[in-house]
Amino acid sequence: MAFARTCAVALVGVEGVVVEVQADLEPGVAAFSLVGLADKSLSESRDRVRAAVVNSGTAWPQKKLTVGLSPAAVPKTGSGFDLAVACAVLAAAERIDPRSIADVMMIGELGLDGRVRPVRGVLPAVLTAAGAGYRQVVVPEQTVAEAALVPDVAVLGVRSLRQLIALLSDEPVPDEPADEEPAGSRPLGPGWGHPPPGDLFSPLADGRTPDLAEVSGQSLARKALEVAAAGRHHLLLKGAPGAGKTMLAERLPGLLPPLTRQESLEVSAVHSVSGSLPAGRPLIDRPPYCAPHHSASMASLVGGGSGVPRPGAISLAHHGVLFLDEAAEMSSQVLDALRQPLESGCVVVARAAGVVRMPARVLLVMATNPCPCGRHGSPLGDCECLPSTVRRYRARLSGPLLDRVDLRVPVEPVSRAELIAPASGGESTARVAGRVLAARSRAAARFADSPWRTNSEVPGHELRTRWVPSPGALVRAERDMDRGLLTARGLDRVLRVAWTVADLAGHDRPSAVDVDAALELRTGVRRGSGLAGSLS
Repeated sequence: MAFARTCAVALVGVEGVVVEVQADLEPGVAAFSLVGLADKSLSESRDRVRAAVVNSGTAWPQKKLTVGLSPAAVPKTGSGFDLAVACAVLAAAERIDPRSIADVMMIGELGLDGRVRPVRGVLPAVLTAAGAGYRQVVVPEQTVAEAALVPDVAVLGVRSLRQLIALLSDEPVPDEPADEEPAGSRPLGPGWGHPPPGDLFSPLADGRTPDLAEVSGQSLARKALEVAAAGRHHLLLKGAPGAGKTMLAERLPGLLPPLTRQESLEVSAVHSVSGSLPAGRPLIDRPPYCAPHHSASMASLVGGGSGVPRPGAISLAHHGVLFLDEAAEMSSQVLDALRQPLESGCVVVARAAGVVRMPARVLLVMATNPCPCGRHGSPLGDCECLPSTVRRYRARLSGPLLDRVDLRVPVEPVSRAELIAPASGGESTARVAGRVLAARSRAAARFADSPWRTNSEVPGHELRTRWVPSPGALVRAERDMDRGLLTARGLDRVLRVAWTVADLAGHDRPSAVDVDAALELRTGVRRGSGLAGSLS
């Protein structure tokens, strides 16, 4: 009896599980059994591996072969186990030394000609390997840059099984032609299509970076955008068609600070699993922007799908902006599925194959028209919608969902004078982003000894007891709560926004003016000097 083992990684959502790949050869009728809860694509590995070994110039063992994937209770999917299965078989057949692969993590798909093909999820797989104590990883050559992002791990990139056999056997390494297909051109899988032209993380299809100075007028909405970026507060833009809601949302990612190293790894891991990492950019260092169509299903928005759930749009926008244009046109059930992720910062998807937890800490921006025709209460013309139609349209944004949205700002149509005036544009993205970064730094210094970094994360109890606003600052907010205009959650969120307004203004703690500005941003009703008075 001949036995060998090596290791691979099974991805469950965006997290990995170390899988020991064991190969056992025994005398008997030649057969190849693969056990260990493998799905259809992994079961087909038997044919891919056999053809790859033979076409690499190595004899296939004519014995009874059993390959086991342990732990057997973990669902395993995909073709990323091919390389580990092939090496375990060859080690059991004594073509290579079994000791040379025992402590090596192997990730990659095999072509029938022996080429090693890239697979999804290399970054989270290598992170899992490093966390389990593995220090040597073999990956397809196209994904070396992605795997090398993980520190303290030696990464070996190979083009073919022939090269790997030679390396493990201390033989001359054959020269193999590079794969003509770039790693970034491979399909993203069902439902995702191919990456758009230009920068995948730019809101514009041509890859340009949009500038806030291109937006004419909209002083209130621009200030709300600044507050949203500084405190990571969710935002609702409501107004007539053509007023500039989408333009404003597209410019929000540029106001956010660059991602930290840890945030970059988290975001890159999610996009690696989904197959949407841009070519040549294995590490995402800018906040992502995701804008799904209003016809998106619940699975595409929060994650799911057949078999093992995959990340949805809210996870792809982790540490970035999730923009829902025409939000009132979306299914109310799909929108309400966002309630729990907006509070917890993660999505928990339960399926028959298991429970998957995926990150989902996003800045949500929703844009909606006042009615289906878009002219209700607008100077664009008379609204033709029935009152009952308007009520049903607005009811798709449920009260519990809106209660989680800190900022609700009307976006009025731009006047002709604002549009054609030479200096109609406001401040540039760079200038506003500088103030946002300064406000984030103030908040981070305040929360240095806590698990929070932005005002939107801090529980209301902590803000009322540990970081107390100025005396009398909450008088108007408490009065609104007594009148039923604010819920308890709403009062906490007003206080969080007030802290952000104070950070932008350079105040040590929120004053009554800062709370009035927060109430204006939440209710749309100006109180006292309002937002302009606080940020002036």
